[in-house]
Amino acid sequence: MITKMSHATIFVTDQDKAYDFYVNKLGFKVNTDVTMDTECEDGSVQEKEGANFRWLTLNAPEQPDLEIILMPLNGFEPEARKAIDLLLSRGLMGAGAFTTPDCRATYEELKAKGVQFKSEPKEQFYGIECIITDGCGNWFSMTQPKPH
Repeated sequence: MITKMSHATIFVTDQDKAYDFYVNKLGFKVNTDVTMDTECEDGSVQEKEGANFRWLTLNAPEQPDLEIILMPLNGFEPEARKAIDLLLSRGLMGAGAFTTPDCRATYEELKAKGVQFKSEPKEQFYGIECIITDGCGNWFSMTQPKPH
């Protein structure tokens, strides 16, 4: 029986830029930040670009049991990288939803930090929502749920 999700992946074009966004602007916590060699199926270490792979995972401050992997594109084959990069550049890789107790206040706080938004906070049937972008092409819904 599966009991929970432990990791989720967000593809990023630049891990340092993504680190700045998620950690310095959104306040996520770094769980793991290590560089490691990438092993092939036969046990050998890759001797090509991307052989030193940076494993970078973060947690939302109040959700320490879900690690978000900031996955760089440099470890992919060139055709796969081009395809993912194209999807990111067109904004087609929506990555999820964040919740906040006060969407309008969080919007103003993040906007002052230079965070880019696709939309301002709006009343929706499920609460108040705006759309945030991470600068790598991913977008997220940021929602203040309606009280039950």
